[in-house]
Amino acid sequence: MFVGEAAVRYNVVAPLPAGKEERVAELTFFYGTMNCGKSTLALQIHHNAVSAGKHCLLLTKHDRGGGTISSRIGLAQPAAVVTDDLDIVGFVRDLIAGGRAVDTLICDEVQFYSPAQVEGLAQVVDELDVDVQAFGLLTDFTTQLFPGSQRMLELADRRQELQVEARCWCGERGTLNARTVDGRIQREGEQVVVGDVDDAVVAYEVLCRHHHRQGITSATADLDRGQPAGLRAVADTA
Repeated sequence: MFVGEAAVRYNVVAPLPAGKEERVAELTFFYGTMNCGKSTLALQIHHNAVSAGKHCLLLTKHDRGGGTISSRIGLAQPAAVVTDDLDIVGFVRDLIAGGRAVDTLICDEVQFYSPAQVEGLAQVVDELDVDVQAFGLLTDFTTQLFPGSQRMLELADRRQELQVEARCWCGERGTLNARTVDGRIQREGEQVVVGDVDDAVVAYEVLCRHHHRQGITSATADLDRGQPAGLRAVADTA
């Protein structure tokens, strides 16, 4: 079941009233931390667009479900996988030339796209008149912008931070994504390591800036609870 209020707020593919000039396609970037509902919103927009008679193409990269866009509340749809060498413009052109109607691209995990692929999304909008709705994280586990997200911020016609706020273990608003190994925060490593927000050896967690700086994750906080504040151990950041 989709929430009506969110559908009204984010449905940017609704048809224009009769008599209005046909709109120009746009590149829209929805961004937020982990656990803020990016994939859920992508699937909701897909649902709304298909219900309105639109022809949508779903794309994703490094999704935990493989060739699907999947959300943690159980929603999922098959999606084309964006490989490192995929020419997105050529891919969409070939589909259209083969007779497939494409009104909207819904692109999840866009932080993993290369800057050139993001430029391709802008080209799809400008040259093929296809709307692109892109969803992704802004920053990696070291608090640096993903290259794909940086290019999206530079090129998008509209940028919208998602309103669902993820929470740090302390209850404050979570603003930064952390990578953990056995519960301890990591400061170095490859930018892309596929994991999830679970109890795996390599996992991800949303933290407030204060606890991200201190390196205190939910796991290390659990270990330290009950100790005097002055003796509280800080997670190993090596």
